[in-house]
Amino acid sequence: MREIIKTILAEWKEKNLPEIYEREINLFDYSKLTVPKIIVITGFRRVGKTYIAFHLIKKLLKEKTRENIIYLNFEDERIPIKTEFLTQIIPTAKQISKEKIDFLFLDEIQTIPNWSKWLRRIYDNSNIRVFISGSSSKMSSKEIPTELRGRFLEVKVFPLSFKEFLSFKALKFDVNTVKYSENRKAELLNVLNEYLEYGSLPEIILSEKGKKADIAISYYQTTVRRDIIERHNIKNEETLKALLRLMLNSTKYSVSKLYNNLKSLNYGIGKTTLQHYLGYIENSYFMFSLPIFSYKIKDQIQYPRKNYFIDNIFLTKVSTKFSRNYGRLYENIVAIELKRRNKDIYYWGNSQHHEVDFVVKEETKVRQLIQVCYNINDLETKKRETRALLKASKELKCKNLLIITEDYEKEENINWFGTKRKVKIIPLWKWLLK
Repeated sequence: MREIIKTILAEWKEKNLPEIYEREINLFDYSKLTVPKIIVITGFRRVGKTYIAFHLIKKLLKEKTRENIIYLNFEDERIPIKTEFLTQIIPTAKQISKEKIDFLFLDEIQTIPNWSKWLRRIYDNSNIRVFISGSSSKMSSKEIPTELRGRFLEVKVFPLSFKEFLSFKALKFDVNTVKYSENRKAELLNVLNEYLEYGSLPEIILSEKGKKADIAISYYQTTVRRDIIERHNIKNEETLKALLRLMLNSTKYSVSKLYNNLKSLNYGIGKTTLQHYLGYIENSYFMFSLPIFSYKIKDQIQYPRKNYFIDNIFLTKVSTKFSRNYGRLYENIVAIELKRRNKDIYYWGNSQHHEVDFVVKEETKVRQLIQVCYNINDLETKKRETRALLKASKELKCKNLLIITEDYEKEENINWFGTKRKVKIIPLWKWLLK
């Protein structure tokens, strides 16, 4: 094992770091924490976690040498999936170099048994600052092993924000002036449509248009195979794949309805197993779901959940239903952005089938209600969306009401059922660039 480590470290010292686009996530501050923590970088496959780490390494190399920094990717097929490999890393590195090891970057380390116990020993017994990344929820704050509790900080990485998307394309728009130029607005809306249809995974953005769908499908297949089937040792693969197809083609689900749909398609699965499968899908970061807003846990469990996906390209190129459903694409983008902004979000509904897309909660208070409507020019559509907002506003005692739409901006005073509220309407592009 020592020889494998020596070979990999020698290759690391000679490795040319790739050209890196600036992201909004900056790890440099984490590298200077007065009280060091293990920094855990989590997120879906191919969102740019490794490149964000490389960006930090480039900055560190202005003060450090390659001897001071170790980088290991545990998806390297030469690395044995054995705890013994971990225990040999630091001693071998010290053996081949007289320089002090200051930083340790470890990619997909969760594949190695007892990785967390080894990491705790390194953290407790050395001054090495550790950054780890992974596309498995084993690395997240929900599942991080007990021995690392209190010793780590999680940095969540999402696909590119719209600001980052524009930066990758070397485009700049002034939010305050673009509305005064029809040509600039048309250009911006055209770019927004690309963002909506092809999503914001870095490699896909930078690839040729004809290859984008193929790359997205390969990401999907890898996630299903490696992060769900292999990780959880799923034997009933065809049922899992059928479940994923149902989820991609729906906006809301309940376990009972999914169970009945699968049963009608001749897929045998128990409800408990089905719940496990849904958890595995969310743990891969491919999908996330929102419960109905209620102060009663029973309601959150009983009512259907709304489901969203980590990137729009999976809706337009893998799903069979939403390729041109801009309302669905708008809503999915808003859901991702709210998650990126670390908001605690739910949806609201009542027995009269009125629904509000997003309830934003801070601690115990509802801070904002958000409705997403692609085209609000139709009077009946506008009535439906505002009626639901006002009903939720009255019930939840929240006056911060927002409608996100295609290209309409106004503040209106709405009066329904004796309830008068100010509603702000804003174009999606402007909300994303705020």
